[in-house]
Amino acid sequence: MIDESVFSNLRIDAERDEVRRLVVGAVVEREGRILILRRRRSEFLGGQWELPSGEVERGERLDEALIREVAEETGLEVTGITDYLGEFDYLSGSGTRTRQFTFAVSVGPGAHRVSAEHDAATWVPRSAEPPVSDAVREILAVHERRRSLADWSHYSLGSGA
Repeated sequence: MIDESVFSNLRIDAERDEVRRLVVGAVVEREGRILILRRRRSEFLGGQWELPSGEVERGERLDEALIREVAEETGLEVTGITDYLGEFDYLSGSGTRTRQFTFAVSVGPGAHRVSAEHDAATWVPRSAEPPVSDAVREILAVHERRRSLADWSHYSLGSGA
């Protein structure tokens, strides 16, 4: 699990950098597959595949926003925030400087659903190169490296070596 200070430090850094809008994103993994969503054509960046993500509301903590956004966009319940994977900045549809903080999460059982902002969802193999932006692809590469390292460490420790 993530230390609480990570969330406040990320917000402080964004304020220092004069970022005006905060977004949280989630890498949701099940059985070696990552959930990605396709934005409706009528939405900002329509047709683009992305991670479940959304804006942090005024007064909301980053972890609260992450749990809420995953539920709103997928119907899945976050049971743990397991890793901070990185951030990237972009301009929103209104031209506002935005920073997305992305976390790995674990979710409870159940099927996902597609939100009103999206028209499709799919699970892609963790090691695949899904049709996402370069910034999201970099976040997924960080996740893959860390998961591979964790898998290797578990294997090495568990094998008696």
